This record gives sequence, C-alpha cells and structure tokens, in this order.
Amino acid sequence: MGRFLQKAGLAVGLIGLVLQACITIPASMQAGRSFLGSVVFLFSFFTILTNIGAVLVHTSLLSPSGYAWFPAFAGSRLRAGVAVAISLVFIVYATVLARLWQPQGLFLLCDILLHYVTPALFVLWWLIAGADGTTRWRDISWWMVYPLAYLACVLLRAPIAGEVPYPFLSVEKNGAASVAVSALATTGLFLLLCVIAVVADHWVARLRK
Repeated sequence: MGRFLQKAGLAVGLIGLVLQACITIPASMQAGRSFLGSVVFLFSFFTILTNIGAVLVHTSLLSPSGYAWFPAFAGSRLRAGVAVAISLVFIVYATVLARLWQPQGLFLLCDILLHYVTPALFVLWWLIAGADGTTRWRDISWWMVYPLAYLACVLLRAPIAGEVPYPFLSVEKNGAASVAVSALATTGLFLLLCVIAVVADHWVARLRK
C-alpha cells in the first residue's frame, strides 16, 4: 500500500505541476508579465513549492537515481516536514482560498490535484509507510524555517513586484495589521501541525511495534 501511494502521489504530483505550469505561464504572459516574470510568479505560490517537495520525496525513495540526486528528501525529518507543509496547503485552501475564486476547466483540475489529491495521498502515505518514530521536538525549529522564509520572501517581493500570490498577504489591499494577523494565524497553524506530526510519528511507530 505504501509503495502504491508513493507511485500515485508522484504521478498525480507531476501531472498537476506540469499542467499548472503549462496553463499558468501563458495566462500570466497574456496578463502582461514577461516569460521570466511569469515563471517567478508561478514559483511564488506555497502550493507549487510544497508539491515540488512532495514529488522530490517520492522520487528520492522510489528510485536509486532519485536518492542519489535528492538524498535529503529521503530523510525522516524532511518527510515529516513536507507532510506538515502539504497539510497546510490543503487546510488553508479548503477553508480560505477556495471561496475567493471559481476556477474552470484545466485550472479547476489543477486546483483539485494540487490542493486536495496530492495532500491526501502524501499524508496517507506518510502515516502508513513514511512515519518511523524518529522525529524529535527540536525538528520543529527546522520545519518552521520554510514558512517563515516563504513569508519573508513574499512580503519583501511585494513592493517590488506589485503583487502577492495570495490575497490575504496584500498590505496594499488589506493593511499591514490584517496581513500581520493572517501571517501569525498561518504560522500558528503550521506550528500546531508540527506538534501533531511529531505526536503522530511516534504514535504510528508504536502501533507498528
């Protein structure tokens, strides 16, 4: 089952990412961005970066060449960290972002694949085969680097690029106080998911024994 979920997660993740790039970059260029600007815009989304992380975890564990290229992604610490991050992708999209727009056609398909299917497959795989009881509370400090660095990059880029990937991070539209509250709430949710991941990791390991 673990192997099946890995292969399914890798296939769905790759299809979703490639398809998203193929439709987002042309649409972004039509909106006035350059090709390079469109590529940067695509990779400014937490969803895209996190799904790439999930694909790299699956690749590193499914193939010897993948393990050689991405050895860090095979480690238990990073596997758990990606499980936390992709859980955040699902929760934030399902509770906040999904009601802000109504994608159609291929955009809707990508939304379903990258926000619902890949998180479900990855977390289920992690619980069944990826968790091994080796995570430690100190790992949380390493996992927190990702969302904090992401927030810093997005907020620093916003005045230069004149855009943000997510509406709730727009200081221009929402004000600094609202953005600060949103950032703190998202970071707090990520921290809570980190705690749950450590507990779940050890609980699953005990069940296996």
